[in-house]
Amino acid sequence: MSTAAVVVSSPMTPYVKETKYEFLRLLRARSFSISTIGFPLSFYLLFGVVAAGSGPESAERAAYLLATYSVFGLVGSSLFGLCSTISNERAQGWLELKQASPMPPAAYLLSKLMTAIAFGVIIFGVLLFFGTTMGHVHFTAEQLAKLLMTVILGVFPFASLGILLAQVVPPNAGIGFVNLIYLPMSFLSGLWFPLKGLPHWIQSIAPIWPTWHLGQLAIHDIGYPMSWSVAGHVAWLACFSAVCLVLAGVLFRRSAQKA
Repeated sequence: MSTAAVVVSSPMTPYVKETKYEFLRLLRARSFSISTIGFPLSFYLLFGVVAAGSGPESAERAAYLLATYSVFGLVGSSLFGLCSTISNERAQGWLELKQASPMPPAAYLLSKLMTAIAFGVIIFGVLLFFGTTMGHVHFTAEQLAKLLMTVILGVFPFASLGILLAQVVPPNAGIGFVNLIYLPMSFLSGLWFPLKGLPHWIQSIAPIWPTWHLGQLAIHDIGYPMSWSVAGHVAWLACFSAVCLVLAGVLFRRSAQKA
């Protein structure tokens, strides 16, 4: 008598596999992985380590910029990882194929979100390594845990923005369009160097950028004073995420109806 082996698949299997393959796909895409990780690292080494000089103040500067460049890195992984890839896959018909497959609809976006988080954590880890070895940065376990949590949760508002941009940005212009938003927004938020060293008019408009709010939470995690309260920054980012997702949903339904 022969018995047939029954393989019971977990409901989470499609989500895990889709996330795994999405992460490996982007990791192997050198144009994405090298630039996403290398860009914030090169900026940090230049402004946070080399230009910081030596002495106690240099370590403080290196710690401050490690927090802000971690935000800079996670914003890039979120915007490029969602806006560019979704826009390209929609144009190539890959998104329609995914929708027609038996894969759970949520697995598509969840895989991209988890991949953006993974790259954000990798960037944070790389910056932390160079910050501690070359910039003489020292964080307590509590500070490190708080900053890591900010990096993980901070992906959500910018993933929401990436989903929205994917609905309006042409596929062949995705990278350039994201750079036009990503780089100026990061600079004007004080992620490249502290806002107090920038003109007053830039400091006055900083609160309109979501990057400023997340950057303020990041420096608060490591003991630096910040403007507003934690609840105020979290509420602002939550509202920003909700608005982006609602607008993205409206635009997606309109494009589906036209198709």
